[in-house]
Amino acid sequence: MKRNVYIIGLLLFLFAFSCKNKPTQTDGTSSDAKDLFVLFEENPNQKTFFSDKKGVIGQNGMVASAHPEASKVGVEIMKMGGNAIDAAVATHFALAVVFPFAGNLGGGGFAVIRDKNGKAYTLDFREKAPLKANRDMYLDAKGDVIQGLSLLGHLASGVPGAVDGMVEIHKKFGKLSWEKVLQPAIDLAENGVVLTEREALGLNNNKQTFKKINGENTPYFMNPDNRDWIKGDWLVQKDLGKTLRSIQQKGRNGFYEGEVANLLVKEMKKGGGIISHEDLKKYHSAWREPISADYKHYKIITMPPSSSGGVALVQLLRSVEQYPLRKWGFNSDSTVQVMIEAERRVYADRAKWLGDMDYVKVPMKELMSRDYLKKRWSDFNFAKATDSKVIDGGAVPGYESNETTHYSVVDKEGNAVSITTTLNGGYGSKVVVSGGGFLMNNEMDDFSIKAGVPNMFGLIGNKANEIQPEKRMLSSMTPTIVEKDGKFFMAIGTPGGSTIITSVYQTILNVIEHGMTMQQAVNALKFHHQWLPDRTVYEPNAFTEKTLNALKSRGYIIDAQKGTLGRMDCIMLRPDGTLEGASDPRADNTSVGY
Repeated sequence: MKRNVYIIGLLLFLFAFSCKNKPTQTDGTSSDAKDLFVLFEENPNQKTFFSDKKGVIGQNGMVASAHPEASKVGVEIMKMGGNAIDAAVATHFALAVVFPFAGNLGGGGFAVIRDKNGKAYTLDFREKAPLKANRDMYLDAKGDVIQGLSLLGHLASGVPGAVDGMVEIHKKFGKLSWEKVLQPAIDLAENGVVLTEREALGLNNNKQTFKKINGENTPYFMNPDNRDWIKGDWLVQKDLGKTLRSIQQKGRNGFYEGEVANLLVKEMKKGGGIISHEDLKKYHSAWREPISADYKHYKIITMPPSSSGGVALVQLLRSVEQYPLRKWGFNSDSTVQVMIEAERRVYADRAKWLGDMDYVKVPMKELMSRDYLKKRWSDFNFAKATDSKVIDGGAVPGYESNETTHYSVVDKEGNAVSITTTLNGGYGSKVVVSGGGFLMNNEMDDFSIKAGVPNMFGLIGNKANEIQPEKRMLSSMTPTIVEKDGKFFMAIGTPGGSTIITSVYQTILNVIEHGMTMQQAVNALKFHHQWLPDRTVYEPNAFTEKTLNALKSRGYIIDAQKGTLGRMDCIMLRPDGTLEGASDPRADNTSVGY
């Protein structure tokens, strides 16, 4: 008996000693987050992660994207001598083929780039409202919103920016020829791609909507054997291949002028859309001054408007900077409470102040200043939840979605790219350009189609984001690069509509404050609050009963989310100089390194 007690005691001592001497991250915290969680959770069996998926380690380069084939394309481009920008462009066009749910030619997005010398750049290739657009275009004679008009069909589409954006970043930074970078996507379109189970299900679920919008006889995304798609089927897209060859041969003009442009405009006229040849010729993406802001001893490099993500992310991080999140622990009641209260105030600011900087004055510096945030925090009370109606507005319905895609790329020279791109809703407006084979976006819904009325993500907007010709609609996309000690540390981003900002926010804190690896930070269960509606949603098992009871006793309305939050694709530089690719286990997202 004494011998057994001795052995147990020795084992406990060795376990404690091993925990004490865990390998550390660059900020000194334990790299084994699971041991940390046992220390501060009252229930060691509490599920902290969505899955136990491990990160992918690469010596020379890494691509993290929504689809394994697209990630493979990016890595092959780097193996051919291309840099991270070449790989990102190739990945983008590959996603347009293999991930029609959100990958695109007919959408837009944002790019954050940090070159090997540490210089940062941001490109806004967000869609624009057509020249014939007007503030009240989705309202009836009584001034009420016509439901669905900004979501489905031809009138829902803004002028696409994705192709111009890829041309711009390749022209500025690319090493390989444009022809080489486009070829893998062309091969995938013409030869076909094997459908994953998730992609097959997505196409089947949207079959009737595709037919309704494009006509009963549409060949696009329909199985040639006239049956439902199944995992393992080959999806061949010959018309999309022709469009990609046009872009390969003529660059920007291969999409915005000539035959492809003719097909796009013809499609718009057929369905009552308003995008014209003039719209296409006038569209150009815009290089913006990056947001560069400190959080403790890290630098956050992120996107300015027309994305709201960068301003909001910095506000969120700085709002909780004063609190000992690491000591309180991951998803403890105190940690969650201050994060929710930060989200409440930041999303209210988003609704009031943010829009396209080319059309409205956005007080970015003021919104991100610590003095301003201190004032915003003055009515916070640990004893009870703040009422969103006191901050502004009233309760409205809303929900979250994942119909965007993000990809991160880092090469062996130290170039890093973080890009988020979207069609807005899944498969966009469901309009397929006949003869062109690509889907159009439904980004017009991201405008404030009527002040105070929520969009599809439940987000409220006002005058700053009202519809005007050639104006860019406000976005929540938050592609971000983090530096530590002047060196690249993380590239991070996700889809998720209104939940993008909060998912990026939590993932960064998971690494910096809670000592997680990149993959653990992605796997970790998440929550979301966006001011209105005044409720917090969380992934099942994200909170312990103790945490839930503590928050509810203070007046927080908290509900389990039916689906998941975020689909991250991130890359982190590890202390040994290798790269950790972390793609979300919640979908087909895959990191590939070499």
